[in-house]
Amino acid sequence: MSGAGAAETPGALADPAARVGRGWTAALALANGAVWAGWYGPIQVLLALQAAELAPPGTSKESVLAWVTGLGAAVSLVANPLFGALSDRTASRFGRRTPWIAAGVLGGAAALCLLAAARSVAAMAAGWCLVQLALNAAFAAVTAAVPDRVPHAQRGTVGGWLGAAQFLGVVAGTGLASAAGGIAAGYVACAVFTVLATLPYVLRYRDLRIGRGDRPPFAWRAFLAGFWISPRRHPDLAWAWLTRFLVNLGNAIALLYLLYYLRDALHRPHPEDGVLVLTAVNGVLLLATVVVGGVWSDRTGRRKPFVLWSGVIMAVATALLAGWQTWPGALVAAALLGVGFGVFTSVDFALLTDVLPAAADRGKDLGIVNIANSLPQVAAPALAAPVVTYLGGYPVLYLLAAGTGLAGALLVRRIRGVE
Repeated sequence: MSGAGAAETPGALADPAARVGRGWTAALALANGAVWAGWYGPIQVLLALQAAELAPPGTSKESVLAWVTGLGAAVSLVANPLFGALSDRTASRFGRRTPWIAAGVLGGAAALCLLAAARSVAAMAAGWCLVQLALNAAFAAVTAAVPDRVPHAQRGTVGGWLGAAQFLGVVAGTGLASAAGGIAAGYVACAVFTVLATLPYVLRYRDLRIGRGDRPPFAWRAFLAGFWISPRRHPDLAWAWLTRFLVNLGNAIALLYLLYYLRDALHRPHPEDGVLVLTAVNGVLLLATVVVGGVWSDRTGRRKPFVLWSGVIMAVATALLAGWQTWPGALVAAALLGVGFGVFTSVDFALLTDVLPAAADRGKDLGIVNIANSLPQVAAPALAAPVVTYLGGYPVLYLLAAGTGLAGALLVRRIRGVE
């Protein structure tokens, strides 16, 4: 193994000062993209196809898919902070994070192969829960590597590259799942890509190490109590978490029924093609701004204005879907959402790493932060369905999404420890 030399405590728990190189950033970003490919090949394509094949008579494929993905989401909510906390306490010759990245990716690949062989809904659900369990272990360690190694003045840039890799990983996983030539082949293709794309980081770059004597004595009560971060003691982290949750919830509500919006409100003849076009527009603008926003934030030394105005841009875009219900309006909204979410993705991640309470708990604390990414995916359907059905339809839905995201953006002003 080459790259940055290994260091033991106190280096592993110190605030990093040395800038990381482009190779390290590229390798970590590739590992991050690998995890997202392992998630989104199944989410976008394979689980839906498999649900259609395995749904028992009298049970809809939609219900099967909802139960399977819902169980997986529940596992994700627990697994990310749990494995982050375990990586914080890992004192191995390979470091704190790398063992969990390697084990998580290998376990996720094995679980994807189990999914390929699933012949019942129960086996499918068990396989997907194992995928979520393992890949969340890898993801928790990947994100924790940033505050471990990256100085504050470079975190926007690194966060931007991780955000770009996240989007490209979703595209790669979806493409592999679609082009592999079948459900089983799609799962295997995603598994192989996930492992291969993680190898450069695992094999080339040494992780920071802590000594066994630097870990606090283990007690179940203290370990479990550590998952509660008091908003009174750490208000900046609490406000940053709420900002991320509300902005992501607004975005999730906006995107949830996009196909139905095009079909039922805009009366597009081929709404699935419209979703593809809007996704492409959104993705191009996201990629164009995610790294630029992070670099710009680093150069100015400020985070809050970027988070605030990117949230405002996203709220305006979502409000357009309520008030300008035309195809050109949808295109403009998709473009603005891409710009806003691109900047938000990189800079908000940097802001969150800047307000983490303690170096010894970075993995656990970021795992709790990551709940603000996944919980909106669970909450959005529960909020959106009654609004569309009973409370005013799509105009009210998109105004709700805009208001939710705007509230999150405005709350970033309550953070005191970051400019």
